[in-house]
Amino acid sequence: MAARQDYYETLGVRRNATTDEIRKAYRRLARKHHPDLNPGDKSAEERFKKVQEAHDVLSDAKKRQMYDQFGFYSAAGPGAGGGQAWSPHMDFGGFDFNEFFSGAGGRTPETGAGGGFRDLFGQLFGRGARAETRPQPQPGTDLEYGLNIGFWESIRGTQIALNVTRQVGCQTCSGAGTSGGTSAACPECQGSGNVTQTAGAMRFSLNCPRCGGTGRLRNACTSCYGDGRISRTETVEARIPPGVQTGSRLRVAGKGNAGSLGALPGDLYITVRVEPHPFFHREGDDIAIRVPITITEAGLGAKIEVPTIDGRALLKIPPGTRAGQKFRMREKGVSNSRKGTRGDQIVEVLIQPPAVRDERTKEILRELAELNPEDPRAGIWTQV
Repeated sequence: MAARQDYYETLGVRRNATTDEIRKAYRRLARKHHPDLNPGDKSAEERFKKVQEAHDVLSDAKKRQMYDQFGFYSAAGPGAGGGQAWSPHMDFGGFDFNEFFSGAGGRTPETGAGGGFRDLFGQLFGRGARAETRPQPQPGTDLEYGLNIGFWESIRGTQIALNVTRQVGCQTCSGAGTSGGTSAACPECQGSGNVTQTAGAMRFSLNCPRCGGTGRLRNACTSCYGDGRISRTETVEARIPPGVQTGSRLRVAGKGNAGSLGALPGDLYITVRVEPHPFFHREGDDIAIRVPITITEAGLGAKIEVPTIDGRALLKIPPGTRAGQKFRMREKGVSNSRKGTRGDQIVEVLIQPPAVRDERTKEILRELAELNPEDPRAGIWTQV
């Protein structure tokens, strides 16, 4: 574990140094080690970070008191360990960085050539650490909706109307959040006045850019209370294409929640669940059915009518068909609009024995048994 930094040693001051002495030491070291004055020097950049951290703690009376008592400062208190919680509200003691920016080859804040206090955190931790000075448009979030449809609706497709509760732009304030009303809690920071950003292992507590750190929005819209959006239940028309099945996810563009400050809305996603059919069973794009046939049809062969999703169709049963045998009817399944193909229908035959109601039928069956004495179970014993 790395040793904790001695802030007094970092700034080169005594432990009983006054606030003014700490400020002067900080200004001198900050100018000496600032990355703008030491381009490409990683050691100077690290030294500048340490100087910045030391000044942040020692220039604040409460932070310095904790540091003097426990040997470290933590925003979470003494029990949280030595982790430092960084804040951009650092007391720079009135130090004007323009003094040394202007002495570094003319790089002043006005020139925009790499200088200026605005770029301080961007130089050290990347531009992601810089707080925005105004709220930025945020895209709307997506919505998920579960939908049950019937079997035939999934096969043929349908048009549905959904009642969807979604956020829409406030018409009173045109999405701005302000329209001359009373003040309201800021929706960006939930009334706290602060938002948090992170840069690597450090955490920055920033003034909320939307309310300026006040936690309240002046002249908040009386309809949306400053959010710029309101919830509304509205009817959304959606087309269910032919061939959808359970688990299919359909997208309705622009029907999610509205974005903030005029940003694009999210999308509505519909997840489909298809109710089962008592006879047709779907297997991907194929349709599976079971059809009974008579012993005569199985033995002699026949042409039988079978149901399909398009209506009746003829199926040829060859002589000697066995129970459980399956036949494929090409392109009698479900149309797949995405692939531009169509599945098949798989027909499994079940042999229906005759109902023996009279002596004549029994005689015919006995005669049939004599003509066909083969044991259909004989093959089983050779494998047991």
